Amino acid sequence: MFRTGFIAGALLISGTTFADAEPVGNRVDVNGMKMYYEISGEGEPLVVLHGAYMNIPSMGAIIPKLAETHKVYAVELQGHGRTTDIDRPITYPNLADDIAAFMDAIDLKKADVFGYSMGAAAGLQLAIRHPEKVNKLAAASVAYDADGWQPEFKAVIPQMTVEMIVGLPFAEDYRKLAANPDGFPDLVKKLIQLEKEPMAWEADVKALKAPVLIIAGDADVATLEHNVALFRLLGGGAMGDMGKPLAASRLAILPATSHTAVINQTDLLYAFAEPFLKGETPKGMFQ
Repeated sequence: MFRTGFIAGALLISGTTFADAEPVGNRVDVNGMKMYYEISGEGEPLVVLHGAYMNIPSMGAIIPKLAETHKVYAVELQGHGRTTDIDRPITYPNLADDIAAFMDAIDLKKADVFGYSMGAAAGLQLAIRHPEKVNKLAAASVAYDADGWQPEFKAVIPQMTVEMIVGLPFAEDYRKLAANPDGFPDLVKKLIQLEKEPMAWEADVKALKAPVLIIAGDADVATLEHNVALFRLLGGGAMGDMGKPLAASRLAILPATSHTAVINQTDLLYAFAEPFLKGETPKGMFQ
């Protein structure tokens, strides 16, 4: 979360479980990893990608909610949850390539994607690097440039240490699902390094063909100005009701919502994501 998930939802990973969901779990070989995923629901395919330090259960109620209208493929990324780690950095391009390889491995040619935080950035890179795989992307708490982070977060990145993260309450929860229960410090090292990786994707974002729904909290880790800039790169922000169709991409801001609170806003997330994924647009008085 945050850029990858600095605090990583300490409030989120404290035992949140699915309600009334009966997902089918499996593992598949992907780029040297045993990647764990769960399938639930029926309908058009939707790949769901979690934030850093998270797993499928810690995404909470949004997965079963989405599974009411979609066939959801929830994936646990490199070193997270039940997916094994490998001797390779965690980068957004690497994560995107993993998802593309995962889709090939299960014969899923193309899908919509819903990602949160690190998963949203991985989804953005998936649309950039493998455009043939992505129909539409719903990206919650994402950025396309490191300059878009809030000043407070930029100041924290150089101070991050493994000891800081392993001492947080949620760290012990890692052991409950991990393929390597003692692998958390190594995962933390990789995620701290991810915070420091170059991130400047403006040209790539501007060239995207897939529609993107940008979802952000009004107190998120990326500034409001950055979210608006992202929306404008995707063709949004022009006035409607002027005889031209609206942009295919959309922007939604959640009120009174911090970064780690975004994923808990199940009803609002679904209310924004579902019409977007279905291609439904509110009608104005001139339509």
